[in-house]
Amino acid sequence: MMLDSMDISRILRRALAGGGEFSDIYFEEGTSTSIVCEDGKIEKILAGTDRGAGIRVIADLRTAYAFTNEITEKALLDLADTVSRAVRGKEFGAPIDVRTKTVGPGFVIRTSPETVPLQDKVALVRRADDAARRMDERVRQVLVVYRDGRVRTQIANSLGEFIETGRTGTVFLVQAVAAQGDVIQTGYEPVGGFRGLELFDEKSPEDVALAAAGRAVMMLTARKAPAGMMPVVISSEAGGTMVHEAIGHGLEADLVQAGMSVYAGKVGTQVASPLVTVIDDSTIPNARGSYSFDDEGVPGRRTVLVENGVLKGYLYDRLSAMKDGCASTGNGRRESYHARPIVRMSNTLIAPGDTSPESIIREAERGLLVKKMGGGQVNTVTGDFVFEVSEGYLIENGAVGEPVRGATLTGNGPDVLKKVTKIGTDLGFGIGTCGKDGQGAPVSDAQPTLLISAMTVGGAV
Repeated sequence: MMLDSMDISRILRRALAGGGEFSDIYFEEGTSTSIVCEDGKIEKILAGTDRGAGIRVIADLRTAYAFTNEITEKALLDLADTVSRAVRGKEFGAPIDVRTKTVGPGFVIRTSPETVPLQDKVALVRRADDAARRMDERVRQVLVVYRDGRVRTQIANSLGEFIETGRTGTVFLVQAVAAQGDVIQTGYEPVGGFRGLELFDEKSPEDVALAAAGRAVMMLTARKAPAGMMPVVISSEAGGTMVHEAIGHGLEADLVQAGMSVYAGKVGTQVASPLVTVIDDSTIPNARGSYSFDDEGVPGRRTVLVENGVLKGYLYDRLSAMKDGCASTGNGRRESYHARPIVRMSNTLIAPGDTSPESIIREAERGLLVKKMGGGQVNTVTGDFVFEVSEGYLIENGAVGEPVRGATLTGNGPDVLKKVTKIGTDLGFGIGTCGKDGQGAPVSDAQPTLLISAMTVGGAV
C-alpha cells in the first residue's frame, strides 16, 4: 500500500490537530544489494527491501517527527496523533486539499541493476579483486565493494502538494594496501552515480582496481613530502573535496542560522577570488548527488552560491527557509524515512575558468601538485580545514616531478579561496557519502584545476 490509496488530507489534518504551520508525510520503499570481497573471498552479500513512512509537523519553527514501517491508513493516523501531541501552536486554519500527484522525471537508466543476476554482480567484484592482486606482488590486501539500490518515494504536504519520485544508483569501490619493508601505503578509487550497470561501460572493474592498486604501489617509493608554505595546484582529478569542506558546509543555512558558519552575515561581500564561482546543482543528469525533487518535495535546482567571488546566498530546506522568510533551494535531504530532512549539499562545484591545466602547472614553477585528496575535516565556525593528500607530486621548474607521500593541506576556507589565481578549463568529479547530524547523503563534488598562490603543506621537515 502507498499513499495513493489513503485519505492523505485526513492524515495531514490529524497531524496538525495540535497546531502548526506545516505538515508533511514522507513514504519510501527501497531495495538494495551489497557485495563485499576481502582478502580474495566474498565476505558478505546482502539484499533486502525496506519501506516505511514518517510524518512531520513544524510549529513555532520547531520540528516534531515520527516514523513507522507499518503502512496502513490506520497506522498513519495513529502516527499523526503521536506527532500532533508533541506540538502546540497556532491552529492551522487553511483547508488541506491534496492535488493530483506530480511524478518527477527520473534519470535514464540503460541497464537496471534489478535486471542483472546476482552472480554477474559477484563476477564484477571478482574481476576487480583479481586485477588489483595481479598488478604487483607488493599488493597485500584488496577490498572491493559493490552496492546498488532503487528508492521510490511519495511526499504529500499541507500545502496540497503530492510528489512521487525515484532514484536508482550504483557504487563500486576498490581499496588496495601495498607494502614494501616497513612502508605501507593505501590506494582508494570509487565510481558511482544515479545510474545502472552502464557505469562499467565508462570505467571497467579492472580500471577501478588498477587505479587504486597503482596509487598504493607508487606511493611506496615516493619521497616524503616537503613541509612549508608553497604554491599548490589541485588537479581536477582530485574531485571537489576542497569546495565541499572549505566552503560548502559553511553555506548550509541551518549552520549559518545557528552561528556555526564563518560565512554568516556575509551575503554580498567578497569571500573568494573574483575568479571563483561556486554552484550547487542537483539537476546534473545521473550524478551521485542529483534528484528531480528533494526529500521535501521541492524541485531540484541549480543554485549559484558564490559568483565571481561574491557570496550570493545559502542552501535552504523548508524549515531554514521559513526562519529566514525565503524559499527553499531544494536542499532538504534525509538518509531515509527514519530521519527528518535537514539542509544538505547535492552536487557542489567550482565553475571552470579559461586557463589550460598545463599552463597552470607551468605558472606554479615550484610547489605541490595534488592529484587525489584523502580524508579531511573542517571547522565551519572558523573555516579552518585540514586535508590528507593521497596522491601528490612535486612541481619543479614548471613541470610535474617525482611523487611525494604524507602530505597534508592546512588552511582557512575564505583565505585559501581568495588566493586562487588561476582556474582551469577542465572539470573533474568525485563522489562520496556526506555525513551530518548522524545522517549520510550521497553527494558529488567537482572542480577544475586550481592554482593557489600559497598554502601550508604539512610533511617532512
